[in-house]
Amino acid sequence: MSFVQICMKIAVVVVILLQSDFRAKMSENPLTPKGQQEKGISGGVRFSHRSFGYALKNLPCIYTFFLLLGYEIIFASLLKTGESLQTIKKKLKDFNELVAFTHSIFSLPFIFIAMIVAANGWFGFKLLVLGILAAVSARNFAMGVNRYADRDIDAKNPRTASRPNVDGRLDAGSILIFIGVNAFIFVAVAYMINSLAFWLSFPILAVLASYSYFKRFSELAHLILGISLGLAPIAGVVAVSATITPWSVILSLGVMFWVAGFDLLYSLQDVEFDKQEGLFSIPSRYGTEATLFISALFHALTVIFWALFVWITHLGFFAWLAVIVSAGMLTYEHKLVRKDFSKIDRAFFTVNGYLGIIFFILIVLDRSFA
Repeated sequence: MSFVQICMKIAVVVVILLQSDFRAKMSENPLTPKGQQEKGISGGVRFSHRSFGYALKNLPCIYTFFLLLGYEIIFASLLKTGESLQTIKKKLKDFNELVAFTHSIFSLPFIFIAMIVAANGWFGFKLLVLGILAAVSARNFAMGVNRYADRDIDAKNPRTASRPNVDGRLDAGSILIFIGVNAFIFVAVAYMINSLAFWLSFPILAVLASYSYFKRFSELAHLILGISLGLAPIAGVVAVSATITPWSVILSLGVMFWVAGFDLLYSLQDVEFDKQEGLFSIPSRYGTEATLFISALFHALTVIFWALFVWITHLGFFAWLAVIVSAGMLTYEHKLVRKDFSKIDRAFFTVNGYLGIIFFILIVLDRSFA
């Protein structure tokens, strides 16, 4: 049995398991009359499917076929005549490097924080799996678009010239296939969650793709990146309750300013290059000191919005501790960068990575002892 065949069989099993409960609900809940509502898999209320009729009732079969076809295309693109399993592993490693998979740590904790608070505890294994699939596929899509759009820029920047999208390891066609497959997975998973998630999946993909182009004409690119990751908590609440709550928007605003703030610090590495290429980053347009001030302002707003989130949701001691610890870590991050710009990577990856994990753990503890 070939490597591709094994992957296909595993994919079939996973998809069947994920959609089995969905099919049961489709049979138990036929299309409801116009104006009525139905229950989603998470137990929340969602909009009726009647608005787009019977054409979608077989969508689980359709998306299963295309999901497997997408994976087969990816593996087929890797499997050239005579290529070994070692070569395939190397290609997969290149894709992993392309999207910097480890950076998922910035968005995953906050989508699950929102889900825990919305469900007032454990939200179920199915939503855990679907949430991970949605978050990973959305991020893969966003990073794929970014790397595809920035090939010309990355090739000129010494810091990024060794990325797989510019050094020949991954061609443009492979990256486009990767983008398309992940976009389809994200939409399909959103459909499995509930109708509101499905309809929101399209504008979310548009926002995720837009970041890559904003820096060519606007300094707002840092905030667009923040919005892209800030959508995670709203998505988590939609998954659980099929609604967008005020507190989820407040939590998302905190995430938006958090991400935009540390992206400003990270972009200090490319000040001269951005000036040379005419790119619209805040450091290249307004200078280092202004960037440090704006980043600190954004992170102050982060703490304020996260405190508002804890207050509005009536969370307890551990949640307030999460806000206090986050404030301390963000303060440390700024001191670290101001002292030595060579430590920007440490501030970007280490401090912010641990911040998200610690915040998540403390919210879990808060709900566990509530």
